[in-house]
Amino acid sequence: MAEHNVDLRDIKFTLFDSLDLDPIFSSEKFGDYSPEDVEMILDEAHKFAREVMAPANRPGDEEGCTLEGGQVKVPQAYQTPYKLFCEGGWLALNHSADYGGQGSPQLLRTLADDMFFGANIALNLGILLTPGAAHMVEAFGSDALKELYVEKMYTGVWSGTMCLTEAQAGSDVGAVRTKATPKDDHYLIDGEKIFITFGDHDLTDNIIHLVLARIEGAPAGTKGISLFVVPKFLVNDDGSNGAANNVDCVNLEHKLGIHGSPTCTLTFGSSGESLGWLVGEPNKGMRYMFQMMNEARLSVGMQGGALANAAYQVALEYAKERPQGTLLSQMKDPNAGQTAIINHPDVQVMLAKQKAYAEGCRALLAYTSYAIDRTAVAKDDAEKQKYNSLVEILTPISKAYCTDIGFRVIELAIQTLGGYGYLKDYAPEQFLRDSKIASLYEGTNGIQAMDLVGRKLSMNGGANVIALAGLMNEFLQANSDHPGLKVQVEAVAKAVEAWNGVNGYFMKSVGAGNYMAPLYSATQYLSLCGDLLLGFFLVRQARVAWEKLAALCSDAGVDLNDGKALKKFAKTQADAQYFYNKIKTAQFFCASELVAVHSKAAAITSGDLSATQMVWSLDD
Repeated sequence: MAEHNVDLRDIKFTLFDSLDLDPIFSSEKFGDYSPEDVEMILDEAHKFAREVMAPANRPGDEEGCTLEGGQVKVPQAYQTPYKLFCEGGWLALNHSADYGGQGSPQLLRTLADDMFFGANIALNLGILLTPGAAHMVEAFGSDALKELYVEKMYTGVWSGTMCLTEAQAGSDVGAVRTKATPKDDHYLIDGEKIFITFGDHDLTDNIIHLVLARIEGAPAGTKGISLFVVPKFLVNDDGSNGAANNVDCVNLEHKLGIHGSPTCTLTFGSSGESLGWLVGEPNKGMRYMFQMMNEARLSVGMQGGALANAAYQVALEYAKERPQGTLLSQMKDPNAGQTAIINHPDVQVMLAKQKAYAEGCRALLAYTSYAIDRTAVAKDDAEKQKYNSLVEILTPISKAYCTDIGFRVIELAIQTLGGYGYLKDYAPEQFLRDSKIASLYEGTNGIQAMDLVGRKLSMNGGANVIALAGLMNEFLQANSDHPGLKVQVEAVAKAVEAWNGVNGYFMKSVGAGNYMAPLYSATQYLSLCGDLLLGFFLVRQARVAWEKLAALCSDAGVDLNDGKALKKFAKTQADAQYFYNKIKTAQFFCASELVAVHSKAAAITSGDLSATQMVWSLDD
């Protein structure tokens, strides 16, 4: 299997060249971080991903997890990487230094995870649940709960989970039946949760579960759900582990991928009293849980983007090295030797698609994280509202679009490798299996789409749509006459017009009482938004690349408008090649892929509802 490759150059370009970082690094919140610090951290993350996490990936997939006597064991290959991950301070990179975290911007967390997920998704997704759970306790728990749990979770001494799903409820969290009965200063928890990632394992000696349950007499639905801390082992006054808390793993799922990640069915209170402590106020559990869910959705989106980028790197290197066929210009020459498949037009198109979608998803996910950080350091309410609105609308798109497209990019990587891509000898086969889960958990992508059209478009008087339109239009107006990207800017502008048309159609439909129209087209609409945003971010990056390439050409005496001379120059140095290909990637996407926005818009506004009119069963 090829070594795990990461395009660190593109990660750094996405961070340092594509985003205005000064408001973040000059803020009081993140002022301890400088661009030099961040670059050094990214270099270390790159090294850790390649040298520590990646070597454990294939062994973890092959060994999988086992359940013996109620105890889950994860792959042995995970033990050392987990320990080193915690010792390196990666676990709570973006969380409070008051409890052992590093206090970094979310943007740094996201781009580090680009490398960690690409190296070993099964291990990293379990690791990242812990700081998310701890952050909920930090944000909403009592001082006693914070002191007892948060630091040990941020430092990886203990791990954490998120326990929402029940068999009869699925994604309908309001239908949970797990009960919480008051007793003294705590509650007795009774119920069963399914699909709990890292619900049990042997990486830590205690696991702190964040459990949604209903106190007797609470209102029906999500309004009556509370949040509880339920440790696997009770904690003594001195912070040591006490008696078992009757949290039992009764089943371990056998999955398509992420074999090294244990997905558990947990029972609470079936073998004795299971004690839980209320987090915050009663009946506000879903409100609290949304903090962790939103963090997790961005993380899951990066899982799709990271594996897409990892698969693309494998396909690119393979295409450079795999000889097959002759050059088109030499097809009639019987003595012509073989050429690498990267020289065949069909392969070049596949690679261009992979590059565009993978790097575009990275840009989208990075900007969403950037908006989170800008919200945190905003100097006034208007700035805070602007960036928070962008976070609201970009989060479901980031989660769903990047996981859907990530799967398709990996599929293209396998296609690029041909028959070898179907073999376990090469990483994309595992990437494909591992990536599929990302479109299913943390709210299936259909639920993300319904959240987008049902809540995010209309909330706060349409502020989310206004903020996103403002972000795009400001750039498009400023670059409408760009000397090298005018065609691409115009293509994005037309795509924005199509998007606006669909938004207007939804408003008109809902105003007329036709609520089916946006729900019927929700997934199609989210896909349209993703296409539009990738086009926008790729062209935005291309503008930066154009300026940098122009400076290099000026120094080298190369005519920027001479296509042949420019391509020749791009073959002579790494920076020129990188910037040249950034521009070509945007040009390719706008010509080949962004046009899908218009067909999707036409499909949505056609008013067709034929899928709802099919007869799926016969009457009894």
